[in-house]
Amino acid sequence: MEISEESKEARDIIQNLIKSKKTIRMYPQNNPIYAKILEDSYTRFKSFFDYHESIVLSIKQNSILYDNEQIYYNPDKEDNLALFFFKDGLRELTFKKGLMREELEEFLKIIALDFDRDAIDDDVVTLLWEKDFQNIQYVVDEAFLADADEEDYSIKTEEKAKEKVTDVNDLMKAYEDGFVQEDVKGISIVPLTDNDLQMLVKELEKDSSEKIGKLTLILFEIIYQSEDKTDVEQAFTFLKDAINFSMKHGDMETAIEVMRKAKKILENPLMAENEKRYMMLLPSYLGTDEIISLLADILDSGIEIDTTIYDEFVAHLEKNAIEPLIKYLGELKTIRARKNVIEALISIGKKDIQALSRGLDDQRWYVVRNIIYILRRIGDRRAIDYLLKTVKHSDIRVRKEGIKALGDLGGKEGIQTLRECLDDTDMQIRVAAAKSFASIGSEAPKRILLDKIAEKSFKDKDFEEKKEFFEAISRWKDPEIFDFLVKILKTKSFFGRAKLYESKACALLCLGLLGNKDALPLLYKYQDSGNKLLRDFSLSAIKKLEYGN
Repeated sequence: MEISEESKEARDIIQNLIKSKKTIRMYPQNNPIYAKILEDSYTRFKSFFDYHESIVLSIKQNSILYDNEQIYYNPDKEDNLALFFFKDGLRELTFKKGLMREELEEFLKIIALDFDRDAIDDDVVTLLWEKDFQNIQYVVDEAFLADADEEDYSIKTEEKAKEKVTDVNDLMKAYEDGFVQEDVKGISIVPLTDNDLQMLVKELEKDSSEKIGKLTLILFEIIYQSEDKTDVEQAFTFLKDAINFSMKHGDMETAIEVMRKAKKILENPLMAENEKRYMMLLPSYLGTDEIISLLADILDSGIEIDTTIYDEFVAHLEKNAIEPLIKYLGELKTIRARKNVIEALISIGKKDIQALSRGLDDQRWYVVRNIIYILRRIGDRRAIDYLLKTVKHSDIRVRKEGIKALGDLGGKEGIQTLRECLDDTDMQIRVAAAKSFASIGSEAPKRILLDKIAEKSFKDKDFEEKKEFFEAISRWKDPEIFDFLVKILKTKSFFGRAKLYESKACALLCLGLLGNKDALPLLYKYQDSGNKLLRDFSLSAIKKLEYGN
């Protein structure tokens, strides 16, 4: 079937993404081919956005649609871009005008990952979420969303689809049965339109909200006018009930309004201490398991939540909310809900690092990893003592997050632990530790990395691991690193030349990253080398130093 010119452009973009995915995976970031495919892909998007505000792609199991026209189809399980997105619940992908080159590159890096071979600990949706793209949006089918450690997504997806079909069939049967019931004959029924139903729902919601709002006004008036301790106590009990009732009905604004009025009483110098004492208890009630469980229900319900309202609700929480928030963080079903709870814990967790760190003892690995992420975002170095144990966790995904956190928080407390990680049996842990040393950036980590690279056994490591270590030391752009690399390039040996050439190629890569043009004469000597690896890496380094890319 012939498709529109617009869809043809979208199809070209998809084909280019597939080509870019393969290239990004094969070549290092500073390779000219890598740069060319990235530029080519970005140019295609820019051309499309000359006449369009966005490109919205619908994701099916084996196909991708643009404007209801199929622009990609692949029934195979291997190298199927549609299935790559679909299996993790992604149903729609939107690229907006204003897409930045850096965003596109990060997106390509994600789709270039080999989730099966590289044992990546996140799914596609999580990685997209972590990048927080401004001009790349996506829609996830939460009902089909499986946890990262669930691999039977296709079976579950099929079962859920069958369930939906059954529901529809049942509904149709009920609809047909309704017409054969004799007792409805002769009755004139005026059907309600969608607008009628929406109006009724709004009226009912408004009525309920207004009543509870008026009730809280009366309760606070009682507190202002009361001269009896019993009246204040009863009003306080009713205010808690009002908060509970409003949260059960997904109404966070009423709970916030109660907290605002309670705050006014606390700030009023004319109010008695007895009234203030009760008002001080309301924030604690807001953070109880009872209310946080209702908050979790709201977050998981799919109701659109106003960010301003949610942020204000979180601002009223006290540190007693930390424990229940951690509890429900492990039980929430949707990514959006988990993200909201994580943001709440980042805000409240700083009030009690010790309480937050108790979440590191949770039996669920994904909860532990989220707590590490939260501690890393808070950036309080008091968390280092708690984080040290996470690098010995049984799950490698937790260990990597712990190592990353130690690198971001810096300080000398974690250096010895990270040093031990450089000798771990798992390459991912060793590489993560090297990157964390680069993040710390002080003299001690530099010395440790240089000693590790200088070890005789280092040349026998996997080429990808060597590259990561050399990229890590490029963080220190000083003469000592420069001389160290030059020394490697001048090393000669009649034995194990292939491994030696790998080390030299990494040194060339690192010289390009250092940005010191004094390296150019040395790099020129390798641009015509008979060894392809040395030739490619020297040309790439020369281009970076001469043209900055």
